[in-house]
Amino acid sequence: MPGGRLTYEDRQSVAAGLAEGLGYAEIARRLGRPTSTISREVARNGGPGGYRADRAHQATEGRARRRRSAPSPPPQAATGGYGRDPEAVRELEEGLTALLVQNGVPRMTARVLTCLYTTDSGGLTAAELVQRLRVSPASISMAVGYLEEQALIRRERDPRRRRERYVIDDDVWYRAFLASARRNVMLADAARKGAEVLGAATPAGARLEDMGRFLGYLGDDMVQTAERWWQVLVAHRTAGRRYGGTGDPRHVTDVTRVTDGT
Repeated sequence: MPGGRLTYEDRQSVAAGLAEGLGYAEIARRLGRPTSTISREVARNGGPGGYRADRAHQATEGRARRRRSAPSPPPQAATGGYGRDPEAVRELEEGLTALLVQNGVPRMTARVLTCLYTTDSGGLTAAELVQRLRVSPASISMAVGYLEEQALIRRERDPRRRRERYVIDDDVWYRAFLASARRNVMLADAARKGAEVLGAATPAGARLEDMGRFLGYLGDDMVQTAERWWQVLVAHRTAGRRYGGTGDPRHVTDVTRVTDGT
């Protein structure tokens, strides 16, 4: 299969192609493999002038045996210093990650989001995420890029260490929800324009008209919901300052009544 592990016969074909003076792209085309697979295979096994199929195969099998005999430890659980049960925390993280994946979030992105949420500081550097999740920096970079696009995290500069931290703050879901509402409104506008181009009386035009109507209604409703939530959040924070605590939700009703003048 393209991208799968090379067989001994594949390596013999690679050696034969190199002996013929073929380039990596041509060898890859003959084997039905990505060019990058062939270039990495040759580079890690002696280069174009020293590649031997039998030695390359033995070296690859040896690396595979070493990986199987020394499995990597599981990702570190964010137990913190509160006497938490590491196993319970790990189960929480796995369950939350699985739910995010079921809701359409890419798995690595879900792992990063879960890691940030279950960290008491609410923020980690890329290096800290790599260490905690035991993945490559490239995987973290792709995941945080996706999360930033969805407005689920923000980055801030840590002046002490001259590094950027990826942070989840109290307003994250409010911002993400509004960003989603804006995307729905944009889709609704595009659908309405498409209906005009195709003709609202045609089947395709009517389909786009319905799409635009639904997404427009949904976008407006999302904005109103976000605004109501913001009022509750502000009341919660006001209650926290007023009562000298973090904001007991039981006080939110009282503060809202005062605000409304009822």
